[in-house]
Amino acid sequence: MKSKSNKSSRRLFIKKTGLTLASFGIMPKKIIGAPMLIPNLIKNNSFINGVQLGVITYSFREMPDQSAEAILEYVLSSGVNAIELMGDPAEIYAGRPGKNIDMKKFYQLIYKKEKSDIDRKELKELRSQLKDNREKAQKWRKNADLNKFEKLGKLFKKAGVDIYAYKPDFLLGSKNTDDEITFAMKAGKALGASHVTVELPKKDQSMRLGKLAEKNKIYVGYHGHTQQTPTWWDEALKQSPNNAINIDIGHYTAAGYSTNETIDFFNKKNMHIKSIHLKDRKNPKNGKENVVWGTGDTPIKEVLLNMKDKKYKFPATVEYEYKTPSDSTIIKEVKKCVDYCKNILESNV
Repeated sequence: MKSKSNKSSRRLFIKKTGLTLASFGIMPKKIIGAPMLIPNLIKNNSFINGVQLGVITYSFREMPDQSAEAILEYVLSSGVNAIELMGDPAEIYAGRPGKNIDMKKFYQLIYKKEKSDIDRKELKELRSQLKDNREKAQKWRKNADLNKFEKLGKLFKKAGVDIYAYKPDFLLGSKNTDDEITFAMKAGKALGASHVTVELPKKDQSMRLGKLAEKNKIYVGYHGHTQQTPTWWDEALKQSPNNAINIDIGHYTAAGYSTNETIDFFNKKNMHIKSIHLKDRKNPKNGKENVVWGTGDTPIKEVLLNMKDKKYKFPATVEYEYKTPSDSTIIKEVKKCVDYCKNILESNV
């Protein structure tokens, strides 16, 4: 039996966020790792001593419910009040058609080393469903209502969560039309984001994105993996004042850059950075693996303290990528990553 205090807490959450019971109708009765009753849910604050900690939707990619409402719950459960929101939950909330796909199963099959005939058949079916969804989405975007994105941004804002970046899956590529790219940028603005994020493309495409970003008054933060170098973004930055950086310091470490080189990059390029990604990876000498935070070679502590000391305003995004321990959950592990950062920023005041 639920206690009176728990019932009161739940009512307070619904009242303050405007999330009605009906809005949770598409969510399962029990979300694994994300309890519906969260103490002090409304008091989440991951803006610590001048540094905004956030999280990317990708961190929750294996959770069973990928609706925007569920993502909001995961974010709050993780102790965060800011997010880089990915395209699927936002577009589905706004009415994008398509079948619900078990993304947890999809990723499990993708990463499974030895696949049976049944696995390969199931993966083929999931890929087919994803393709069908993309085709339906292309038609839908032509007349989609941007007001629904604005409504979603307000829903998050009312719950105390800022959407500072928007990653519009598969909408900023060279094969996308200007109309599709413009739609993605306008959706990002409607959500409240200052920038959209995408892998750094070839120079012709970054020129195109930069000019469209100028027209739509939003920035494009270019993300990278182990191909990142200190000069990797320079061409795009020259092409447009709206082209910007979304560096991943875990991948930067795996690319072979030291702590001093990483800090030097931040101090030289900070005016172009709109957000960064945090994860802990080992350097090439130690195998490059994604590991539990605090056990790798990535200078998370040094970067966060440098951000605090230099008063850099761009958010630091938690991207959870290491394997979830069998005795834990995704939400618990994301929260550990967030708490790891909070402890660094709070203990060095």
